[in-house]
Amino acid sequence: MGLKTTTLGWFPKPVDLRRARWRHSEEQLDDAELREVERSATRDVLELQETLGLDLLVEGQMDRSDTVTFFADKLQGMQLAGLVRCFGNRFYRKPIIVGDVVRDQPITVEGWKAAAAIAGKPVKAVLTGPYTLMDWSFDEHYGSREKCCMALAEVIRAEARDLVAAGATEIQIDEQAISARPEEMALATRALAHVTEPLRGKARSWAHICYGDLLPVIDEVLSLPVDGLLLELSSAGPELLERLASLPERKLLGAGVIDVYSKDVETQATLHSRVQRLLDHVPAERLWLIPDSGLRALTREVATAKLEALVAAAAA
Repeated sequence: MGLKTTTLGWFPKPVDLRRARWRHSEEQLDDAELREVERSATRDVLELQETLGLDLLVEGQMDRSDTVTFFADKLQGMQLAGLVRCFGNRFYRKPIIVGDVVRDQPITVEGWKAAAAIAGKPVKAVLTGPYTLMDWSFDEHYGSREKCCMALAEVIRAEARDLVAAGATEIQIDEQAISARPEEMALATRALAHVTEPLRGKARSWAHICYGDLLPVIDEVLSLPVDGLLLELSSAGPELLERLASLPERKLLGAGVIDVYSKDVETQATLHSRVQRLLDHVPAERLWLIPDSGLRALTREVATAKLEALVAAAAA
């Protein structure tokens, strides 16, 4: 079959990194020492992906606590509040927007450049999308979801532009919240278009969407202004799969076939069945195989076994 493979960015953090992050929070470890532990963990994740045979690599998000806090902590106009539940037993520190959101320097560029310099294959840069940043924050400044979302879109657009200038050719934009409010799909689409406009003809853009019910908004999702979609599809029903036939020509689909919420490793028979159902609606040359979401909630051993199964299914 020869399908391409990638992941969604998040890998399990090793024990030494988790310990280092705790020590850093207790002021027992300085910034430089923590960065070195993070860089070591990133090198390990890149080596693992190359050994497994994945086609498009990721940094593994070894320097990020979650998809929202990482960016909010580095933007002027945003403050971090207490922990809130985002999904299952996953929590994040919810930001509060208290002033104009401003990015005074690149947030992800140096980390991406360091990873790309040591990897033997292309490394995908990963950004949190403006709609998700807006939806998962308290706005005490803009007073309008539209104004807030577009202000954040300007910030993420600048980050994407700087990644392209640094040499990134694959950029993933995480929009986990995009399907939560179908009535706001037009706003989410406009914000995403603002982010991806500088990438056209320079880098391939991907939108990663999970956590919500895709079926009510699938037509809008398939039309999002990106080159590829990364969707949670391992348990998709026949109606949703049939709608994938409307994927616009030349747009790629990264289809989730690995259930990251289960510790059970998929058999090749299970993966073959999932892939065949996808191929009934999406041409093989436009189909990539991915996990449903990030792997960070799994152990290193289970995550590795699931990715081994993914790569084997893609090659079958």
